[in-house]
Amino acid sequence: MTHDLLIKNGTIVDGTGAAQFRGDIAVSGGRITGVGKVEGGAAETIDADGLVVAPGFVDPHTHYDAQISWDGMLNASSEHGVTTVVMGNCGVGVAPCRPTDHNLLIEDLINVEGMSQAVLAAGIQWNWESFADYLAMAKAQECAVNRAFMVPLSPLRTYVMGADAGTRGATADETKRMAAHIEDAMAAGASGFSSSNNRSQIGYQGKPFAARLTSRDEYAAYCGVLKRAKRGVIQIAVTNRFATLADDEYELLDFLLTQSERPVTWISLLNDPNKPNGCREVLDKIDPLVKRGCAPQMLIRSMLREFTLKIPYAFTEFKCAAPVFNRPVGEQKKIYADPAFRAAFKAELAEGRRFTGQPPKVIICKMGNQALRHYETRKVGEIAAERNADPVDTLFDIAIEDDLNMLVAYERGNSDRKQIADMLRDPRSMIGLSDGGAHVDMLYEAGYPTYLLSHWVREKQVLTMEQAVRRITSEPADFFGLHDRGRITAGKAADFVLFDQAAIGSPERGSFIYDLPTGAGRLHAKAQGISRIVVNGRSLYRDGKPTGDLPGSVVSSA
Repeated sequence: MTHDLLIKNGTIVDGTGAAQFRGDIAVSGGRITGVGKVEGGAAETIDADGLVVAPGFVDPHTHYDAQISWDGMLNASSEHGVTTVVMGNCGVGVAPCRPTDHNLLIEDLINVEGMSQAVLAAGIQWNWESFADYLAMAKAQECAVNRAFMVPLSPLRTYVMGADAGTRGATADETKRMAAHIEDAMAAGASGFSSSNNRSQIGYQGKPFAARLTSRDEYAAYCGVLKRAKRGVIQIAVTNRFATLADDEYELLDFLLTQSERPVTWISLLNDPNKPNGCREVLDKIDPLVKRGCAPQMLIRSMLREFTLKIPYAFTEFKCAAPVFNRPVGEQKKIYADPAFRAAFKAELAEGRRFTGQPPKVIICKMGNQALRHYETRKVGEIAAERNADPVDTLFDIAIEDDLNMLVAYERGNSDRKQIADMLRDPRSMIGLSDGGAHVDMLYEAGYPTYLLSHWVREKQVLTMEQAVRRITSEPADFFGLHDRGRITAGKAADFVLFDQAAIGSPERGSFIYDLPTGAGRLHAKAQGISRIVVNGRSLYRDGKPTGDLPGSVVSSA
């Protein structure tokens, strides 16, 4: 027998959690045709001696909805061994969209996902209107990885309700029309819908993000679509405080589970050092919901958020900051310089707004003005002490001096490593929350699979290799109904990552590269120790370099 591909002598970690074993894998027609001792030759043979062979990693939380317009590689996820991504999370996306509303959706993406207006305007092709059109576009394009799509409620509500989507709940007729759109999208291959309950998410000019205004009647109708289809998943940004699940947030998750009879995944399970047992308490609280198919998503390292004061995503919970969004730089500088604004900002900061870094601890990462680059890598508190000034005033003063080009970072949460280790071991959590494709100049989490296998497996030994691989392959694949992914078993799709267990890894923080439309920069951390990435039986990366092949497809729970 002649196979398309034969991987020989590898250490197979099959994604089930079972003990690793040495063996061969045969592939034909993009599917696994044999595992163990395989006879026959192949058009291509890979000697995997000394390498781990794992299923392709499945990322359950990305925002590549805009990026697929200009980046078929879906970098950076693809180079870190991610072979399947779930898109359209948190109610955020670019479809459906009327031609007259393109700018509205771009402005939402600027605020909610920290994307640049210039990059989005130059990069998005807008060759769709309905969500079914968007899926048809995705199916027709060449892409590096497999993509599963959620229907995001904010663009859907804008599509049906227009400008009212950010001010009210839907009428019965509007709800019926939106449910019909979701039904059409599911028939076209969508994998469910997504929404948001997160107060930090704001839309155009500081208005509430449209998904946040979804009423219970609306949710009941949309859940009914999935219930009748007997497939699909709901994803929602539900929590408003770290290490906390409020009673009303619990009730919303319960409602979605009951109305849909489908799995519900939510963000986020992030720890708070001031609550040393907070995440464990959240998991214990939701245990009855977990048993019914509810899964919180977690990060595997502390959340370090980077931002500029041009796109002040970190200030979305500050009422005083609403006038700053979507304004020309000149107007923004006047607001930041206004003593009344600063007084209001300090007052809200004292109330415990989600800007958890606190200005003295904010790190200045990059300055646009070369004359100010002596501030780079320093904390605002240190500079404030030198200036004999208040740290809040110093933060705004330096930003104004740099024409708001200054890039800063702060530790937003999840900084208790002991709690991270505890959550990694707990099967009630889902590893994910990479936000790949979003906040590209602010944070870098798309490399979490390689970091997991280096830091938490090899260095800290919190998980075994078998446990860690299962957590990022079969667990998310099964949750989203992608049953032909996530395992190395005959008949499954031939998605693999071949890596050196002693070398795999990636830096904890990214550095800037400039490859976005318009030449804009994004954070990127290079994957290390990966020998080969295979998608649908075809090599995507070889020794860390793309082959030029784009073998990904659109996948769903259908």
